Amino acid sequence: MRSSEKIKEYVKQLAGQAKDSSRKLALMSADQKNGLLKKIAVSIRKNKGIILEANTKDVKAAEKDSLSKALIDRLLLDERRIEQMAAGLEEVAALDDPVGRMLDKRTRPNGMQIFKISVPIGVIAIIYESRPNVTSDSAGLCIKAGNAVILRGGKEAFYSNKSIADCMRNAIAGCGGPENIIQFVETKERSAVAEILKLDSLIDLVIPRGGESLIKAVTEMSTIPVIKHYKGVCHIFVDKDADLDKALKIIKNAKCQRPGVCNAAETLLVDKAVSEKFLPQAADMLKGEKVELRGCPETMKILRGIKAATEDDWYEEYLDLILSIKVVDGVEEAIKHINKYGSMHSDAIVTENQASALKFLNMVDSAAVYLNASTRFTDGGQFGMGAEIGISTDKIHARGPMGLEELNTYKYVIKGDGQIRD
Repeated sequence: MRSSEKIKEYVKQLAGQAKDSSRKLALMSADQKNGLLKKIAVSIRKNKGIILEANTKDVKAAEKDSLSKALIDRLLLDERRIEQMAAGLEEVAALDDPVGRMLDKRTRPNGMQIFKISVPIGVIAIIYESRPNVTSDSAGLCIKAGNAVILRGGKEAFYSNKSIADCMRNAIAGCGGPENIIQFVETKERSAVAEILKLDSLIDLVIPRGGESLIKAVTEMSTIPVIKHYKGVCHIFVDKDADLDKALKIIKNAKCQRPGVCNAAETLLVDKAVSEKFLPQAADMLKGEKVELRGCPETMKILRGIKAATEDDWYEEYLDLILSIKVVDGVEEAIKHINKYGSMHSDAIVTENQASALKFLNMVDSAAVYLNASTRFTDGGQFGMGAEIGISTDKIHARGPMGLEELNTYKYVIKGDGQIRD
């Protein structure tokens, strides 16, 4: 176990190496970066046995610690998920290079030309929990966008994350690349996070991914700018003019497919006009999927025997097979509820009424708003961005799925011919 002073020096060394490597990466061409990503994909496939062995170690420890099934699902890797990691890297390699794009160009009356050009951010620290695929997704996107990355995963996925990071670094070193563009923090000590967050001279941006407590702690401690990926309290609103069969399919997918992820639905809002007809159908389907239901007083009159939803339930990101249900009086009340209790992540309306749809889409203040589709699509891969670094609930710099463009900033390049200011 490292002492606090040793951890401080260790983390500072990692960040310094990342800073130096980021300058080398910034000079690499798109073809060179794409070559690295393809090599990493090959390495992940080649070493899937090692990764699965490490993941089994993490999963057994999680089961011993009685973590929830939803959290274990987030942690679990299998051959399909490992293939998705490798394929995701190849998809990122196939995307256009975001670096060096001309965002704006103008010529001043004195003949001076001003260019606004996209450039890498520099060094990005990712602090995350549970999901090992974040290791490869984050690194792949950062490399393509020209950034070095420092990875600090949760202790529950330590061995999985380390095995993936080792595969990536070895692949880069094997083709003569700067392996330190990927840095993995090889300690479970919590103090390492606090030390990372002090290094504003070496790290340019911090992106926390995980539970609300982690994100709040990072935001409060950091001396470095933070892009927050807060909880996903996502809603499905079934309007009085909804296609109810369509609504059942959307709810099932949004709640039950992967309940432990941030784009899963946590609250169902149902228009009073269709509640008596629709709620029993929805309840039968959801109980068949072993979903625990919690309802408002109006819901409990229709669905006898379910738990009462408390005020706290409307704010809750369950990340489990639990769903809160509220009967509302039309689209206006649904919008009001979402804007009060939601987390500005992803919210959907199911309706065939275009006026109601337009009102919902315009007035719900979330990063992603849906008409007749599942909130589960809020994902960089599903949006055609390749993988994603996360889903930002901030409004400034990045919002929603963060892909390559959001991992660049810009600078102004000014070309003159001897002009001086009067």
